[in-house]
Amino acid sequence: MRPDALLIICFFGVFCRSSHLKRGRPLQTQNQIRSKRESYLVGGRSHSSGSPVLKRSSDMTKFPVTKSEQLLRIDDHDFTMRPGFGGPAIPVGVDVQVESLDKISEVDMDFTMTLYLRHYWKDERLSFPSNKNQSMTFDSRLVKKIWVPDMFFVHSKRSFTHDTTTDNVMLRVYPDGKVLYSLRVTVTAMCSMDLSRFPLDTQTCSLEIESYAYTDDDLMLYWKKGNESLQTDERISVSQFLIQKFHTSTKLAFYSSTGWYNRLYITFTLRRHIFFFLLQTYFPATLMVMLSWVSFWIDRRAVPARVPLGITTVLTMSTIITGVNASMPRVSYIKAVDIYLWVSFVFVFLSVIEYAAVNYLSTVQERKERKLRERSLPM
Repeated sequence: MRPDALLIICFFGVFCRSSHLKRGRPLQTQNQIRSKRESYLVGGRSHSSGSPVLKRSSDMTKFPVTKSEQLLRIDDHDFTMRPGFGGPAIPVGVDVQVESLDKISEVDMDFTMTLYLRHYWKDERLSFPSNKNQSMTFDSRLVKKIWVPDMFFVHSKRSFTHDTTTDNVMLRVYPDGKVLYSLRVTVTAMCSMDLSRFPLDTQTCSLEIESYAYTDDDLMLYWKKGNESLQTDERISVSQFLIQKFHTSTKLAFYSSTGWYNRLYITFTLRRHIFFFLLQTYFPATLMVMLSWVSFWIDRRAVPARVPLGITTVLTMSTIITGVNASMPRVSYIKAVDIYLWVSFVFVFLSVIEYAAVNYLSTVQERKERKLRERSLPM
């Protein structure tokens, strides 16, 4: 073969291969660029030449996604155990803000209260570096993954955490590991009431907070701010009661069959308003007694007038007594309102008996006088 023909064939083969590579290069180059860009971003560098190197900052508060992952460190710690397990009891501070006192029931012997319950403790497992000493706030999703105190309300009948529009739970973590855990709760708890002076009574109820599983060897409850740990809204009011005072107290040695526990108390004193019962009970009962006395001025011979009046007042008093007892618990002792109503009922009943006695005695007297007149007449 001639050398010039061989040279032409080689040139034609090189040209075809280069054109084939150019057709497939854009996809291959795009994939390579994408992979290099991702590798550069992961490594903290820019893909463009001459750009400065970007290193990851040690302040995790600038990266919302990364800081929560590094904060949890589930692989490094067991959050099912309390902080400092095996050591001294962990102190947990508590403060309460009472939002409303919703209902007080004498029939059920309980009260309903809505409050903000806040816990304070320190968990070094949750500490994180921060140049600005800035805390981080989370919702209820993180609460389910870390250790929190197992508080419950003693003598509670019903309680729930509000979840509108989302769970009313807040978790705030500080760089040194201090934790603030707050939730909004409505609780219905038992209140033993003494109604012997009802409605002139004064009731004292208490809400008790205690750890369910941890004894005083593992967890120590205390009021975070002392006497100022309990805050109340100035607009708190109850229809039938006047709230006199709120105060807190602590019982450090409460024994149960499972060990010794410490308990926190929120005590409040209520004085009942009497004006409602004056209008609904005392005033109508007094009028019925006075109405029964009207029969004393009616002629004893007007039987159709005096008998219905006496029966009406007796039935009205019975209705008042039944209505008051229907709204009160069935206690084994006598209440002050029972004494007043039953005394009024006795006065009304005696007015009816008085007419019967007067009518009978007058009839006997008339018979004697008629016999005397018959004897005095001539044969």
